[in-house]
Amino acid sequence: MVAKPDPTTFQLIPWRQQENAVARMFCDILNPDGSPYEGDPRHVLKRNLERIKDKGYRFLVGPELEFFYFKNEFGTEILDTGGYFDLTTLDAASDLRRDTILALDAMGIDVEYSHHEVAPSQHEIDLRYNDALAMADTVMTYKITVKEIARRYGYHATFMPKPIFGQNGSGMHVHQSHFQGKKNVMFDAGDPFHLSAEAKCYIAGLLKHAPEITAVTNQWINSYKRLVPGYEAPVYICWARRNRSALVRVPMYKPGKEAATRVEFRSPDPASNPYLAFSVMLAAGLAGMANKYELPAPQEQDIYHMTDAERKAAGIGSLPGSLNDAIRLAEKSQLVREALGEHVFNAFIVNKKAEWDAYRMNVTQWELERYLPLL
Repeated sequence: MVAKPDPTTFQLIPWRQQENAVARMFCDILNPDGSPYEGDPRHVLKRNLERIKDKGYRFLVGPELEFFYFKNEFGTEILDTGGYFDLTTLDAASDLRRDTILALDAMGIDVEYSHHEVAPSQHEIDLRYNDALAMADTVMTYKITVKEIARRYGYHATFMPKPIFGQNGSGMHVHQSHFQGKKNVMFDAGDPFHLSAEAKCYIAGLLKHAPEITAVTNQWINSYKRLVPGYEAPVYICWARRNRSALVRVPMYKPGKEAATRVEFRSPDPASNPYLAFSVMLAAGLAGMANKYELPAPQEQDIYHMTDAERKAAGIGSLPGSLNDAIRLAEKSQLVREALGEHVFNAFIVNKKAEWDAYRMNVTQWELERYLPLL
C-alpha cells in the first residue's frame, strides 16, 4: 500500500511546541500501481460523493459530537456535575472545553456552539457545516484534539456511546443538506414544511433504510446501550419538526434563513467511522430521491409515551436493538453493500460478527452479580 498525502489537509498542530512543530495531513491509500485501495474509508466516501456530481450537488453535513470527560481511562469518575447548558460548573471541564475550542480554531476548524450536555461531565462542541469529505476529516481531527487537550490536563476524554449506566449516552446528530451552487435544494417556500420534493424523498430514504444502515452509524456493542427508550436517543423510525424523540428532525424554518433548511439524522454516535457513516446516510437519502419514496406524516407527539399498538397503528418501526440484529440487517442490504463497496462491506461484516461473538462469549459483571448468588 502507498499512503499519498492530501496537501490540502496540511495543518500545524497547535498543542505541540512550535520549535518542534508537528503537522497533520490526511492520506489517500493507494495500491502500488497508484489506483485507489478499495479498503480505504476515505475512498468510499469520495466514491459516493461522485454520484451527485452530475447534478452539481454538494453534500453538506454538520455533526454535533457529544463526549465525556473522566479522571482517567480506567473508570468513570466524573469531573463535574453540570446539566444541559449549565453555566455554573466553572471547573476543570469548562477549561478543557474552552481550550479545545481554541485549539480547533487555531487549526482552521469552525466551531458553531459548545455547551454542557445532559449527563454529568458530558459536553458537546458543534462544528459548522462543510462538504462531507472535509467534514469527515474534521471529525477525525476533532476527536483527537478533544482527547489530546484532555490528556494535557491529566484527564481522559471518551466518545464511547454509553459509558455511564443510567445516564444519557453520547450521540452524533448529523445535519444534512444538498446545495446546487448557492441554492439549497432542500428548501421550497411554497411547502407547508418549507421542504422541497427532493428533501421529502431524501428524508423518506433515511427512514426506510435506517435499520439496515444502523450497523455502520452505530458500529459498536456499546452503541446499543445508548439506543434504548428514555434517554433522548432516537429509537423509533419517524420524522418531526419539534419532536426530539423522532429519528429525523427538520428544524423549524426561520424567515430569511432558506440556506439553513436541513435534515437532522439523530441516531449515529460519535464512535462511528465518519467516512462510512456519511456514505450510508447519503446512499439512503439518494435512494429515496431516485425512487421517489413517499414521506409519511410527521409525528409530533412523544413517541416514548405511545403504546406498542399505537406505534404500530402509526406505522412507526424501531431501530435494531443490538449489534447482532443490526449486522443481520446490514448483511442483507444491497444499499449498504453498494455504498461501502464489496471489499469494505465484506470486511466490515466479518469484523462486526467477530466482535459480537467475542461479546457473546464474555461473562459480564452484571451476570455474576445477578446469577452467582442464586444459581
